[in-house]
Amino acid sequence: MKIIMLGAPGAGKGTQAKKIAAKYEIPHISTGDIFRANIKNNTELGKKAKTYMDQGLLVPDELTVDLVIDRVQQEDCAKGYILDGFPRTIPQAESLDAALEKMGQKVDFAINVEVPDENIVNRMSGRRACVGCGATYHVKYNAPKTEDVCDICGEKLILRDDDKPETVQKRLGVYHDQTQPLIDYYEKAGVLKEVDGTVDMEDVFQAIVNVLGA
Repeated sequence: MKIIMLGAPGAGKGTQAKKIAAKYEIPHISTGDIFRANIKNNTELGKKAKTYMDQGLLVPDELTVDLVIDRVQQEDCAKGYILDGFPRTIPQAESLDAALEKMGQKVDFAINVEVPDENIVNRMSGRRACVGCGATYHVKYNAPKTEDVCDICGEKLILRDDDKPETVQKRLGVYHDQTQPLIDYYEKAGVLKEVDGTVDMEDVFQAIVNVLGA
């Protein structure tokens, strides 16, 4: 079962990907993790990626696809895997399809966790992070016992720049420009499945399980 997770920043797709990985015993693969692992292990691909990252540049599509394909050929991916945060653009999706085809494989499901922008802005702007231990809270869904104080270490909680409404709007703009076409791409390929991401986390997960099969 080869699954791609789609969804705007803050839609909760990372959380769902972890739950799917645990239920179906397949690896949850994020490009960030792949980059870090290759750089840490000083692989050839890792060295190449690091030269771009050190300059603050995006790793080119071709190299990113090479890293992903290298990862999905490892033994733990024999039963399948979930790609989270990749592909982000049509050229990446096309390169991935071409590389998988050479291996006699294809994407089985592209799951889009659908959440309106306004919900995401409200959701993200309610997040609070501890300056001390990094623990995260939400003023509505996971509030600390004392307002703006961390339950764990007692340090102050802040709204991160990343979660401020104006930043979230910008990130959503980029997402719609780049990733919306992917939704159409996977719909044409007949593998797109949409789930309502505004309901309770467990209900979202149940909807995904219904799509994937028990």
